[in-house]
Amino acid sequence: MVRWEGGARERLQAAALRLFVERGYDGTTVADVADAAGLTERTFFRHFTDKRDVLFAGQEEFEQSYLEPLARAEGDAMSRVLAAVDAAAARFPDERRPWSRLRQTVIDADPRLRERELLKLSLLSEAIAGRLRAEGVEPVPAALAAENGVAVFRIAFASWIAAGETRSLQDLQAEVLARLRSLLGA
Repeated sequence: MVRWEGGARERLQAAALRLFVERGYDGTTVADVADAAGLTERTFFRHFTDKRDVLFAGQEEFEQSYLEPLARAEGDAMSRVLAAVDAAAARFPDERRPWSRLRQTVIDADPRLRERELLKLSLLSEAIAGRLRAEGVEPVPAALAAENGVAVFRIAFASWIAAGETRSLQDLQAEVLARLRSLLGA
């Protein structure tokens, strides 16, 4: 086994994703992932709590990519949330699309992982609404703005990872938002 080589976390993630696609999530063990990455199980557990964490690590950073621009945005609650959603799209450059597509394939194949993905988005919505409430926005407008902002991201993200899609996440979010506004008659 290779010891103290840089990029262990990324190697573990790449190996895990490849094995999840090849063998399925349940057909892959932590030992399999560590071995495929040329590392030890101990190294795996230095970076991840379990194999599910390989797919869902970074919740705090994910939320911060929305909360930081939200804190700088101006206007009403909805305008601020949409500005944050727009800014957070930078977290998903085109180079990340192939990995995101494979990740979603693994998640879609397992009901427990789909549930965890929904929890991730629900936690994001709660964090955004909580920040708005802390800044004096009433609970209902805060919740509506947060839920709609996360919906714009979720729907645009699904399009962004679709086979053959080449537009940026930011462009897709703008399109989804335009459709939402049209539905609301705004």
